[in-house]
Amino acid sequence: MQTALNKYQKLESSGVWRASGADQRRDVIVSIGDATLVIYDSAGRPLAHWSLPAVVRLNAGTRPALFAPATDAPEELEVADDTMIDAIEKVRKTIERRRPRQGRLRQVLLGGAMAAVVALAVLWLPGALIRHAATVVPPAKRAELGTRLLANIQRVAGRPCETVPARTALNRLYTRLLPDRAGRLVVLPGGIADTAHLPGGIIVINRTLVEDHEAPDVLAGYVLVEALRQAAIDPVEQLLAKAGPMAAIRLLTTGDIADGVLAQHAEALMTDRPTRLSDADMLAGFAAAGVAASPYAYARDISGETTLALIEADPGDGAQVLPDSDWVSLQEVCGE
Repeated sequence: MQTALNKYQKLESSGVWRASGADQRRDVIVSIGDATLVIYDSAGRPLAHWSLPAVVRLNAGTRPALFAPATDAPEELEVADDTMIDAIEKVRKTIERRRPRQGRLRQVLLGGAMAAVVALAVLWLPGALIRHAATVVPPAKRAELGTRLLANIQRVAGRPCETVPARTALNRLYTRLLPDRAGRLVVLPGGIADTAHLPGGIIVINRTLVEDHEAPDVLAGYVLVEALRQAAIDPVEQLLAKAGPMAAIRLLTTGDIADGVLAQHAEALMTDRPTRLSDADMLAGFAAAGVAASPYAYARDISGETTLALIEADPGDGAQVLPDSDWVSLQEVCGE
């Protein structure tokens, strides 16, 4: 995919974007880089941050072209610029060419792959097989798995809370905390205790983190810590570790994971205790992001006794996490 983008580095064009079918369309600036597509308003503020491998074309063969960040995503982007359309399509076609094709050759290759995988399953430890399967999952598949897991979580947690101003604020917060990662933040009305992470860079947030605190520093802390967990433990590997070696074998041989496996994992994400991180790792993460650790520490333990290390060694310098207007928009995102 890197080769496919060599001639399109930092390409920009105009476009028309809307956050969902119920929202008004608005003129935007579209920019693509190595692996992401970013949508800005006329003032240069980011409105959306898409993973290029996951982008889908909604009106093949027709121009202006219509794109979405995933198959069932509510967002929609219209692009009329031929160069930008060609750049996005080149990435999509590159990914498509790498996917296995139906037919005799595929059956022969699949049979050989299955035999090889069975041998590997016998010779390797199950953990090694799972780790290997996780490492070969491409970004587009990770984004798809994350979207499918989110759909399962929504059945219990409810539909994500979203407005255009809040989406802008969430995108700005994601870029502020994780500027080098493709992904997005999703606010849910329930279902999870605080935060959880899914494949494809998705971090889900309980509405209480935006409604029950006076400043965005607490939310920023929870998002940053969840991102550290995401970096420490591959979410696809975590999924396969719970599903077992057979799920890893199916992923290697067919390129997919059963709906039932994803449903079970979604339930586990809503009930499992989060992975504990060391104080040193968290402080390093807060320092790298330029975020104060104390608000997060006191939100976890109002007395500060169990989070004293984060408070005493707080690397924060008082820098603003989000503009006040964005924080107000976020606090109203799940309003009745």
